[in-house]
This record gives sequence, C-alpha cells and structure tokens, in this order.
Amino acid sequence: MTRRKIDMKLSNDTREVLKNYSTINANLLVTSGNQIATMSQMKNIVSKATLPDTFESEFAIYDLNEFLSAMSLFEDPELDFGDSSVKISQGGQSLNYFYSDPTVVTTPKSDITMPDPDATFTLKQSVFNQVLKASSVLGVPDMVLDVDETGRMNLRVSDRKNDTSNSFSVEVGEGGTPNQKFFFKVENLKLLSGDYEVKVSSKGISNFKNVNKDVEYFIALETA
Repeated sequence: MTRRKIDMKLSNDTREVLKNYSTINANLLVTSGNQIATMSQMKNIVSKATLPDTFESEFAIYDLNEFLSAMSLFEDPELDFGDSSVKISQGGQSLNYFYSDPTVVTTPKSDITMPDPDATFTLKQSVFNQVLKASSVLGVPDMVLDVDETGRMNLRVSDRKNDTSNSFSVEVGEGGTPNQKFFFKVENLKLLSGDYEVKVSSKGISNFKNVNKDVEYFIALETA
C-alpha cells in the first residue's frame, strides 16, 4: 500500500530529543505516534520520550546526526514523508533523504521495569554540570554515588582503577540505603539538559527522569 504523503515541521523540543538521541545511537526507528525510544549499541543505555509532534507512519534513519545536519541546511524546513524517503524543503530549495531498512537499526524490543530503588535524589542541571566539568578537569572517567552510614548521598567523580586518583564530590540528598556504592561511566550519562529525578537500584540499573520534559533514561551500572 502506498504511504500517504504527510507534511509537517518539527518543533524545537523534538529536534532537541533527536539531537540527544544521536549521541546515544547513530540510528533510530521512528514508529507512528508521538513516542520514540533508542538504545545504545552496547545496550547499556535505553531512553524513551513523548514528543510534542506526532508521526503518522514508521520510518528508520541509519545516521541520525547526518539527517539532522541535512535539516540544518534549512532555516525552517518542511518535511514531506513519502514511501521511501522524506523531502526536506523550504522555499525553492529541497533535499531528498532516504529511509534506512528498519531491520538494520538498533532499537529497544521491550519496556524496562525499574526495580525498587536503593537511592532516590533530585539531580539539578547545575550540579550535573559541575560533575561533568570536574570529570573533564581531573581527567577521570567514573562517577560514584556514595551512600554513607547515615544514608547521606554524594556524587563523586574519580578513577576507580587508581587508588591515588584525584576526586570531586557533591552532596545530593539523604535517605539512601546506608553503606552503598553505585558506579557509573561518565560517558554513559548522555542526558538532555534539565533537572532529573534519579533512582538507583543495587540490581544494576538506574533511572533518570526529566522533571520538565517527558523523557527518561535507563542506564546500566558498572560492576563494583
């Protein structure tokens, strides 16, 4: 059956999510509706989002960053979705961008159920920026959530393979399960900007849910 041609413009919020998703996985399967999901090639990062825009039919993009770069050739492009490609146009200029075979893109096959958390806290964007900057300045790859004997929680960046590693820490809350450590790779924290409600489980999984936008991430913890 021939696909009905659909014309639309992408909102800035949708573009922001797509740009963020391009850092997690180069390719993306877009299903009909206003929800999308992505998964890293290593399957250690999964994200799902509800968009302000609705897609009428399914299509796959093999190189999402290339697709976004193609869109950036236009100031305010209109997208016409056809059977095998999308026409990106504005005024008298246009570009034809072909879809990928959906079978060659990596996409989540099922929803993730978050276990009961051992630590829950709010991660402010300003604090997260400090953590990322400290990781870069000190040249350290790991972020550790330390929960002390009283349940107080601190985020610390360091190199866990180096006992004399420089480190930076910041308190993020109280009420965690005492005497716990949870390990992340900083490179896996590919979050859309904003504040997050964070849940961390000793079963090896964490959940970052954006406070103001309908997007969340499930990030696997590193083994101790």
